[in-house]
Amino acid sequence: MSARTVITGIGVATPNGVGVDDFWAATRVGKNAIGRVTRFDPTPYPSQLAGEISDFAAEELLPGRLLPQTDRMTRLALVAADCAFKDAGLQPGEIPEFDMGVVTASTAGGFEFGQNELKKLWSQGSEYVSAYQSFAWFYAVNSGQISIRNGMRGPSGVVVSDHAGGLDAIAQARRQIRKGSKLIVSGGFDAPVCTWGWVAQIAGGRMSTSSDPDRAYLPFDAAADGYVPGEGGALITLEDERTARERGAQNIYGEIAGYGSTFDPKPGTGREPGLRRAIEVALADAGVGADRIDVVFADAAGTPRLDREEADAISAVFGPSGVPVTAPKTMTGRLYSGAAPVDVVSAVLAVREGLIPPTANVELSPEYAIDLVTSQPRSAPVRTALVLARGYGGFNSAVVVRAVD
Repeated sequence: MSARTVITGIGVATPNGVGVDDFWAATRVGKNAIGRVTRFDPTPYPSQLAGEISDFAAEELLPGRLLPQTDRMTRLALVAADCAFKDAGLQPGEIPEFDMGVVTASTAGGFEFGQNELKKLWSQGSEYVSAYQSFAWFYAVNSGQISIRNGMRGPSGVVVSDHAGGLDAIAQARRQIRKGSKLIVSGGFDAPVCTWGWVAQIAGGRMSTSSDPDRAYLPFDAAADGYVPGEGGALITLEDERTARERGAQNIYGEIAGYGSTFDPKPGTGREPGLRRAIEVALADAGVGADRIDVVFADAAGTPRLDREEADAISAVFGPSGVPVTAPKTMTGRLYSGAAPVDVVSAVLAVREGLIPPTANVELSPEYAIDLVTSQPRSAPVRTALVLARGYGGFNSAVVVRAVD
């Protein structure tokens, strides 16, 4: 249980950048990538903005046979896994197949695939069998296609806990590394920008209805009225530190040092939400005090009640304005299960550069006693970061990411 789990490779695709370099170049300066939906006509809907990836050509990056059998989320994830392996300086066959596994998360990305399959059923009932088989293939892709493509036969699985799922998947991957696996690919992707998915998201009652891309997603702002969804995410390769060093890993971005998760109490009980406790558990797991955290990457729900709960939890642990807080996801929209893994990537890149990316477009309300980094990036020594994520229905997760000398 003393082995350190480190990040050795990154594959990231978000609306403001595909690949580590492009993503960080945009994120570090606060480049906003939210705009009007282009993947379908959003005119009939009250919410019409999203973060979309515009420069992703799956047909140039994946075998042609996979394209008709997969949806956008799966294609993004497959390409990101390839990028993570390349960034780690690894060929999948270099590690025994039973020593490699995949643990990912998913929330809403399958809507597009389901929508296409329902169209088949509606248009021709005789296609029922093939559609059923396609649904089975979809779940196989999301739980194991990455492992199939890369010859990985070790521990694998999919975690489903809404926005918190990406951190929960990374924590499960760390458990597998500690049990003896040499490498686990982990993280999450979602791609919910389709009409069926749009209706389901609007029904949740938390999406912004603003038409201004620069003032639509405003966590911790007095004008906050919901979030903007987005597509994308990140996959990372996780290894035991000793294994990584022995093979001469090209990059060791940082360590997954601590993890905590809780579930909110039943509404109406009067008990406080579980986020503060999740933070405390993660800090204890990492063996660090609150004074050792250099920055917090917030969940940033974008609704007054949830923003208040998160700000109160941060203030309770770190003191009023006691630690810099940022939410780069205001540039991309909330990426569901992909959001927190992207924040983990941002955290290790912030450690590498000594720079905290800004929370774009937000004007901090005086109601929140937090030190929110807005407008401009902030230069600061960053050694240890805390990433927070909350899922619909009461999920709370926190991960401590630490520099590795």
